[in-house]
Amino acid sequence: MDFLPKNINDYSENHTSPEGDLLARLNRETHAKILQARMLSGHLQGRVLAMFSQMMRPNRILEIGTYTGYSALCLAEGLAENGKIITIDVNEELETFTRGFFDESAYAQKIEYRIGDAGEIIPTLDETFDIVFIDADKMNYQKYYDLVFDKVRQGGFIISDNVLWSGKVADIQEGKKIDRDTQNLLNFNKMCHDDPRTENLLMPIRDGLMISRKL
Repeated sequence: MDFLPKNINDYSENHTSPEGDLLARLNRETHAKILQARMLSGHLQGRVLAMFSQMMRPNRILEIGTYTGYSALCLAEGLAENGKIITIDVNEELETFTRGFFDESAYAQKIEYRIGDAGEIIPTLDETFDIVFIDADKMNYQKYYDLVFDKVRQGGFIISDNVLWSGKVADIQEGKKIDRDTQNLLNFNKMCHDDPRTENLLMPIRDGLMISRKL
């Protein structure tokens, strides 16, 4: 994921408001105790997500892929007074760790944390979402996008993470073999770009955020 020049990334983080104490501890403990800590959104991307949420003041957010809860806590910062975020993850082994941080946060009553298969849970949700954040298994991005689309309000946003895939999507060379995840994200990015129901913006923040606004 670290394909942007380190000095530019460091400068950006140094001129971005700091993460709060709970997020900083969650960041540290994830890196110390949990496998694949690079999956954590982290300081800069977390502040971007929090800023989006604060600008929109959403009533309902759906997150697909909780991991240890960092991004959910960031998105929760902008929720309206009676707002709620539903966050779904398939990894039950992380539940105790993640739920502990949710319970410590100021947003504990606004976070609905579900363990299970998002592909099965999403169709059961009788909600209209202002923001959907997709940050789960890359092979199912198209599936999740299709499942949530009709549940997103007009003017709402679908934000998809990791769409630059460590820069691999922009490093396609003739004759070079493309792995399945990279090809899947190439297809997903093209679909988002060509979808007449949305306008889109691919932001080169961390590993890439595809911002799709429903028209």
